[in-house]
Amino acid sequence: MLRLDRFLPYRLSVASNAVSSRISQSYRKRFGLKIPEWRVIAILAEHESMTPLDIGQAGQLDKITVSRAATALVERGLITQRRNPGDGRSHFLSLTPDGRSLHAEIAPQALALEEQLLLGFTQAERTQLDRLLRRIEDAARGDTPHG
Repeated sequence: MLRLDRFLPYRLSVASNAVSSRISQSYRKRFGLKIPEWRVIAILAEHESMTPLDIGQAGQLDKITVSRAATALVERGLITQRRNPGDGRSHFLSLTPDGRSLHAEIAPQALALEEQLLLGFTQAERTQLDRLLRRIEDAARGDTPHG
């Protein structure tokens, strides 16, 4: 019999929503950012520039979500876009200096929130949790799971 409180997809969704809600409250109040906007900033902080398609793949975001987030961030002066010379229908997105400054301000808070969430976990449990989540992700994609 299916019991939601023991059904992995449901449990993962509930946990993800709870964490996203906690993060969203903090980022929206303090920085005026929605979760997809923060994800775009965080992804671009790790790369010099990317296309919206690449950002979507990196952040598991659909095309419309990336487009809306990018538009809002361009309007706020946090990212810039430039034409992709290799594909006239595409463009590259990059953080502006203000976008980099915002990332530098938020990143330590994001890490502090992660630390709060994992406070009751030993280092071995944290490592195991990471490994198990990667295996679930791989299995969901049909990949060979990490050992």
